[in-house]
Amino acid sequence: MTPSERAGREIWYKATAGNDRFHTYVFQQRMGVLIDWWRVLRADKRDQRFQAWGLVNNPGCCAPGSEGCPAKSAEDTFGFDWCYGDDELLKFVGRTGYRDPACDFVDPPMPADHPHAVDGMREDPCHLAFGTSTGAMGLRKFPNPRFDADAWRRANGGKLGSWEGFARRMANERELSDYQTRKLADASVEPPFLIGMACGACHIAFDPANPPDDPANPEWDNLIGAIGNQYSRMSELMVSGMSEDSLQWQVFSHTRPGAVDTSAVPTDQVNNPGTINALINVLQRPRFEDELIDRWRPARECPADADERACWCEPGKAGKCWQKGSARETVFHILKGGEDSVGDLLAVQRVYINIGSCSEQCWLNHLTDLYQLDPEQRNYGQTPFDIGQCRRDCPNFRAIEDRAHDVISFLLSKKAYSTPLWKAKGYASLDEWILALDQEFGDGAVDRGRTVFAQNCARCHSSQEGPVETRDFHKPSSTAGVREDWMGNDRSTPASEVGTYGCRALHSNHMKGHIWEEFASETYRAREPDANLADETGGGRGYYRNISLVDLWAHAPFMHNNAIGPELCGKPSDKADDFYRSPYVDAEGRKLANPPACFAYDPSVAGRYRLFRASVDELLNPDRRVPKITQIDLPIRRAIGPKLWDGESEKLTGIEIEVPAGTPAGLYGSFRHKDLLRDMVLSVLDTDRLRERMVQRVGPSNAGGMADEITQLTRAVLQNPDQVVEIARERLPVLGELYSTCTSTVENAGHRFGEDLPDTDKQALTAFLATL
Repeated sequence: MTPSERAGREIWYKATAGNDRFHTYVFQQRMGVLIDWWRVLRADKRDQRFQAWGLVNNPGCCAPGSEGCPAKSAEDTFGFDWCYGDDELLKFVGRTGYRDPACDFVDPPMPADHPHAVDGMREDPCHLAFGTSTGAMGLRKFPNPRFDADAWRRANGGKLGSWEGFARRMANERELSDYQTRKLADASVEPPFLIGMACGACHIAFDPANPPDDPANPEWDNLIGAIGNQYSRMSELMVSGMSEDSLQWQVFSHTRPGAVDTSAVPTDQVNNPGTINALINVLQRPRFEDELIDRWRPARECPADADERACWCEPGKAGKCWQKGSARETVFHILKGGEDSVGDLLAVQRVYINIGSCSEQCWLNHLTDLYQLDPEQRNYGQTPFDIGQCRRDCPNFRAIEDRAHDVISFLLSKKAYSTPLWKAKGYASLDEWILALDQEFGDGAVDRGRTVFAQNCARCHSSQEGPVETRDFHKPSSTAGVREDWMGNDRSTPASEVGTYGCRALHSNHMKGHIWEEFASETYRAREPDANLADETGGGRGYYRNISLVDLWAHAPFMHNNAIGPELCGKPSDKADDFYRSPYVDAEGRKLANPPACFAYDPSVAGRYRLFRASVDELLNPDRRVPKITQIDLPIRRAIGPKLWDGESEKLTGIEIEVPAGTPAGLYGSFRHKDLLRDMVLSVLDTDRLRERMVQRVGPSNAGGMADEITQLTRAVLQNPDQVVEIARERLPVLGELYSTCTSTVENAGHRFGEDLPDTDKQALTAFLATL
């Protein structure tokens, strides 16, 4: 690896850019969501961490007391694994003065043509914030200087190595005031560690071509850094401290392994989980020319009279300036719908912000607070993140920005190249593997499959130019050393044409006026709405990228939400950490009593290939798919209005609503409750304004009827406030039309391309796909 590639890998694996404060304080204080880090990372369950959470254990860490481990008991490490660097870090738990390992980071030379390629220009690397490993790849820990050992012992039965008291539920009786609250929310007790997250937390995974014999005990050569962890349960991790009958747990913890709703915190109120991007053969990924982009660009100086909102120079660093303006550029389209289309460097930067870096300096005030119901108040809705302000005010932002090119060097390096199945199977060449496939699927199957692919798939899933019939899909690049064809053209296809679960295509955070406005090109936002979708599009929404099929064999199940193919599940020994819930329903949407079995996590070559075969079969035979709709599996209970003390005990009385089990979880994740509440208020105070709002949504001919429906709803709720769920259910069609951001329900629908092929051609196509 080059010095830049090595530097980029270290940043990718270790740098949190200060987001430990977000995951320890800000998330729970501003979002009301608790993470139980000990539940996830406790050393005595190290061998179950993969099965429960899909996390990859750090080979350089050990459970205290295990053979050869420097730590002899959980008391030495506060219940966590012992990891490299902890001999120093543990000295500073409860003390100030810790010197982060990132301070010793050695920068490689800047690219010679970069305007800031002068020594001393880069931000202090201490602000990369490495800490030490928690025992799970990509999750890093930092000593908490505010930790009080005596308070910790009091909370945890006299133990330093346990978090059980800190994580306990405060009350189990629904009538008590602390019902659904955990000790985790008690600000008077500080944990020993602050936990941060690097990019590697989601992207580091087992090498498909060299998986570990035991997933709980991998070696370093079993890991690969950018492929994406298809077993991770990041959504469950992020709400791990919440009660399972809470709104947050039931709505946000249902994404499939390997998928995550990255707009859950910067919420757009669209339920849109997506797979963790597999960054493979990025060197060959298509780029798009002539995109109109308004963004900041590095400069050597600013005009004397420049406004800092248009040009800014960093104080004390002569020649390190940034100038904002519009220009035509060639860029990648990064996210599922083609968002993050302002250049790869800014795409890296946005990910760090999205996982909590600089949250207090420049992110939180732009986010929607779901509990803020006054439209005149801050955080009622989103406002655009300001790159210029964040660069000025947050050193962590500058620390990443000054080294983002090194991260890109790593992602373009051989460490992110393809891991083809023929190599994983141990064949000497692709030709040998083709012979084996022809024995498995029938003589000439792969050659016939190539023809079927060219005729039916290559228009979307090939990056070469020229007639599809003459393309060599395995031809190596003459310059890059990898396959020339990226096996996807990355162009945007209307979501209605793809037909899959549509919510991810309705992601709205990159629209004008929304949180990530500065991370999308004007070309992206100028795309025509998809007129064939039932939901509102426009502003760039309504499309899916035509993704790459490189290493398809290793990335089943399929689609942007991992929904086409068998369901995956871990098999942890502790049933409390078994998060699988069957999404299978009948034609009427009722939960199946005897659903298809889930596939247990199996990262072996044989396990991946078995999952690939089953997933391709579902892909090509949509009529055989059993519908999937993730449902709430426990009733959600939430108090509304004032609570009254009974005067004799801790019990409270008041109104509590209950959302019944069996309700589609996406219904709540994609519902604009603020608009509904605002309209209900208007139905009492200003009916003319209500009708104006209805005209904007449904047109003048239907506005009166819809306004009357909201007026009737309001009256019914005021008369029977404890029946609000039942009242709303009676009006679901109206409420869905007016307030749902996405009306898709079946998660494994669509992508019916190839369903009419003869069975022999489907088998041949499967054989060919196994060669990609």
